[in-house]
Amino acid sequence: MDIAFLGLGVMGFPMAGHLAAAGHRVTVFNRSPDKAARWAQSHAGRAAATVAEAAAGAQIVAMCVGADDDVREVGELALDGMAPGAVLVDHTTASAEVAREMAHRAAEAGVGFLDAPVSGGQAGAQAGALTIMCGGDQAAFERARPAMQAYAKAIKLMGPAGAGQLTKMVNQICIAGLVQALAEGVHFAQRAGLDPDAVLEAISKGAAQSWQMDNRWATMARGEFEFGFAVDWMRKDLGLVMDEANRNGARLPVTALVDQFYSEVQAMGGGRWDTSSLAARLQNPA
Repeated sequence: MDIAFLGLGVMGFPMAGHLAAAGHRVTVFNRSPDKAARWAQSHAGRAAATVAEAAAGAQIVAMCVGADDDVREVGELALDGMAPGAVLVDHTTASAEVAREMAHRAAEAGVGFLDAPVSGGQAGAQAGALTIMCGGDQAAFERARPAMQAYAKAIKLMGPAGAGQLTKMVNQICIAGLVQALAEGVHFAQRAGLDPDAVLEAISKGAAQSWQMDNRWATMARGEFEFGFAVDWMRKDLGLVMDEANRNGARLPVTALVDQFYSEVQAMGGGRWDTSSLAARLQNPA
């Protein structure tokens, strides 16, 4: 297919690369033209000078940008260049509200829309093994799914526009509480004089097992946080969660507390540390 990809950050760059590797004709746009040119050279694709130029003639336009205002700005520019019957797929983690806004605007333009946030982080994007949770109508989902399969291991339509973003919020709620529990577990093991690696071996095949334990326990214990999903990004996501909870009446006391803990990590200078750096505030209490 002819596909445009807008936004070549740590997620978008490899995601667009998987599309090219799968044989699609890919045109990219990035606010930093040098990065778009580098991608085009690496993947035998094309770099466009504007969003509308990238979107023109594309059957699928995917974007992975920063936050709600970026979705509105880039999405509007993309719709200006898209032909009726194309599908705009937003992989940004944003609000359900902006997803519904963009779905309405896309419908006015005769274009399909999916809010399709991803889980799996930079490693998942590089491996082409992301989980994608989608909101939108079935027809748009079926048209876009063959493209998304280039970088996903699991794709599911969760409901109408906004449902993908709401599902991603559930994902972040679960991760926040789990990472804090792991940080406390590592901290307790160290204070109790146990070998954290031995503890991991003992408990990681039982009920305590999780992806976070398998991939972050050992680095937490070593105080290594210079990789993975950044605290600044997690705080952005948890802000979306708390805003939505205020609207729908959900009670999220643990999530609110962990968000406060992440603000303490930011104050320690750890805004770009991995989210597992919750362990750092226990190892180095203020």
